[in-house]
Amino acid sequence: MEIILFLPILLSLMITLLVVPKWIRKCRQIELLWPDMNKYGYPKKVASSGGIVIILAFVLGVLSYVALETFALDGNNTLNVKIFSFLNVVILAGLIGLVDDFLGWQKGGLSWRFRILMAFIISIPLVVINVGDHIMSIPFFGQVNFGIFYSLLIIPLGVAGTTTTFNFLAGFNGLEAGQGIIIIGFLSFIAYITGNSWLAIMGLIMVASLIGFYFYNRFPARVFPGNGATWAVGSMIACMAILGNFEKIAVFIFIPYIIETFLKAGRGKLKKQSFGIPDKKNSLSLPYKKIYGLTHFSIFVLSKFKKEVKEQDVIYFIWIFQILICFLGLIIFRTSLF
Repeated sequence: MEIILFLPILLSLMITLLVVPKWIRKCRQIELLWPDMNKYGYPKKVASSGGIVIILAFVLGVLSYVALETFALDGNNTLNVKIFSFLNVVILAGLIGLVDDFLGWQKGGLSWRFRILMAFIISIPLVVINVGDHIMSIPFFGQVNFGIFYSLLIIPLGVAGTTTTFNFLAGFNGLEAGQGIIIIGFLSFIAYITGNSWLAIMGLIMVASLIGFYFYNRFPARVFPGNGATWAVGSMIACMAILGNFEKIAVFIFIPYIIETFLKAGRGKLKKQSFGIPDKKNSLSLPYKKIYGLTHFSIFVLSKFKKEVKEQDVIYFIWIFQILICFLGLIIFRTSLF
């Protein structure tokens, strides 16, 4: 009977594949379009904020999973409380991201202070049910029991951190969707091997939604995800880590975003963009004299080996780096996982 639990994953994939083309057509009709910044002269206008479809597919997939657990497999209410708290965080994150999109990313969107405030607020559904293991192993300190401060401090910091920084590494066709597939897919595997099969299915539902979206977002993109998708995926990374009690490995595989945050916020003061400068052949060069992100670093490294660095090259370079980080994390934390 448990094989039917894969139906929500398939449902999310099919919803995304069917609804995204309709979203693209509607965006073109009402001119809800963004320029494709890594193309010479920005001639192409692409449908924006497709993340709303990803969120829709994920929500319907999760609700179908709850229905199957309830009516076919006699699911328990305790688990459902966790699932609906999880779902509320992702929906709230996606909603704030969509508002930021509609206010216009080119005009600054929401202020950073307001974004950070809202990022803390969206953690409330997890805080109020007091989830997670309050005892954590801290280097040099050993086992530390954070008690109530885990819920009041660690959870909000974790959710706010991943939610607000996942969209830092973005701006290239398919990059965000691909990163989401890699990271959420890896965390789903971690959830499964640590005995959190329900959490693994939650992750795979999102992965399926992102895969369906990727077919339209890959180079050359027909739709962009926007902050609605990146905020939802970022918040989901934190939710999976907290609910699965594998915060350490989640933080480790988030290293590319920690580096990106340091470069964007520390060096660039949040004023530098990830895009490259395309020439007439759509070969990319560095937009600044210094490196302000992993996309810039990728262009710099690849230019040492290739005469022409294309947008796809940068995307694949970052994906390979992320996959290597995941494998390295698996090696480092294997004793606590298996």
